[in-house]
Amino acid sequence: MNRKEKQQIISDLGEKVKGFQAAVLTNYRGLNVEQLNHLRQRLREEKIFYHVVKNTLMKLASKGTDLEKLGNFFEGPTAIAISYGDPVLLAKILSEFIKTQPSLKIKVGLIQGKLASPEEVKALATMPSRETLLAQLLATIQTPASQLLGAILIAFQEFLSVLQARVDQMSQPTHEESSDVI
Repeated sequence: MNRKEKQQIISDLGEKVKGFQAAVLTNYRGLNVEQLNHLRQRLREEKIFYHVVKNTLMKLASKGTDLEKLGNFFEGPTAIAISYGDPVLLAKILSEFIKTQPSLKIKVGLIQGKLASPEEVKALATMPSRETLLAQLLATIQTPASQLLGAILIAFQEFLSVLQARVDQMSQPTHEESSDVI
C-alpha cells in the first residue's frame, strides 16, 4: 500500500468516526470470513459501521477525535463497530452474536465519550432501548399528574353535588311558608 492509498484510508476512516454515539473494538481472532460477514450484515441492517482495521491507520485516523481515547487498545486483530444511533442496540447485537460465536471478544467500548470495559458493554446490552426508557420516563411523569387531576375532578364533582343539594334545598318550600298559606 503506497502513501497516497494510506492517506485516503485514513481520511475515509476519519470521516466515518465523526458524530458517532458509540464505538466498540473487538478481537475477531477465531472467526472465519463467513461469520464476520454475518456480523457485518446484521450490524449494517441497523446502520452500524463494522470494519477490520489496521491498527496504525486507525490510530492516525482517530487523532483529534474521541476515538483517540482507544489508542492503547489498537493492538492485535482489531475490528471497530461504530454506531451513530442508540448505543444499546450496538451492545445488544454484539452480545447476541457472542452467544453463538464466543470467539469474538470485546476489547473496549467508547460510549458517548466515556470508556467502557467489556463487562460494561455487555451490561449495556441488558438495558432497554432509548425509546423504551423514554416511554417509561413519560409514564412515570404522567402517573402523578393523572392522579392529581383525578383527585381535583373528584373534589370538584363533590363540590358541585353539595352546591346542587343546597340549590335543591333552597328551592323547596319551607314549613313556615306552607303554614302561612293555610
